[in-house]
Amino acid sequence: MTQTTTEPELTGVRNFRDLGGLPTVDGRSVRAGRLFRSGHLAHATAEDATFLATLALHTVFDFRNEADRRMEGADVELPGVRNVNIPLNDPADGKEFWKLVRSGDLTQLREILGDGKAAARMSESYQKMIVERTADHSRILHAMAEESVPALMHCAAGKDRAGLSIAITLLALGVEREAIEADYVKSNEPHRRYKVQRSSTAEDAMTPEVMELLSPLFDARVEYLRAAFTTIEETWGSVDAYLTEGLGLAPETRERLRERLLVEA
Repeated sequence: MTQTTTEPELTGVRNFRDLGGLPTVDGRSVRAGRLFRSGHLAHATAEDATFLATLALHTVFDFRNEADRRMEGADVELPGVRNVNIPLNDPADGKEFWKLVRSGDLTQLREILGDGKAAARMSESYQKMIVERTADHSRILHAMAEESVPALMHCAAGKDRAGLSIAITLLALGVEREAIEADYVKSNEPHRRYKVQRSSTAEDAMTPEVMELLSPLFDARVEYLRAAFTTIEETWGSVDAYLTEGLGLAPETRERLRERLLVEA
């Protein structure tokens, strides 16, 4: 379960990586230079953009909603690259919740995040994306099966919306479940993590207790991904049924996807 690619250090793009090298259950592996993931590209430096341009990307899938894009900005433009925005959450969903996360006081944070509420909310959000975003995930996989590779998928932090979309893609490719989970939790590495920002200027705005309350929202916890996998199995019965019935992925389309993204070991 090793990756053979060399990972660059980008200045303004967090959580970037090539999925090349991840092993499949049938002995193949993800082809290097075909599938990438990251946080948003809005703050990419000129050097970052120069590197990204060398990847010969066909499509960048941006899973941020309009509120994210207003806050962070539009992605840097890369010559010849198609940018596809597919918001994977409702911009109004949890608006007041995230307002409290950014500016609420300690008492408010304890109320909305304490006693396991934050982690439960994250697991539920993954489950909702599985059930409610089948059309979007189908669109992504069909696009890559036809022409949209090399592809880069990102959201804001490159952890949740991009993390789940990458996981679904890897399931379709037949990547080993253990390898999918191992890649997912890489987003916890210090140099990859999304920087927590709060608008509150109170003295206790960033205390250890506040950061502990917030951590489930900014961690890549394998339990979140497993909640998504469980939802697939409980709703469709199996991954194969989810791919064919839930996402409308015909066997020949899935094979084209594999031909584009896999290599013989």
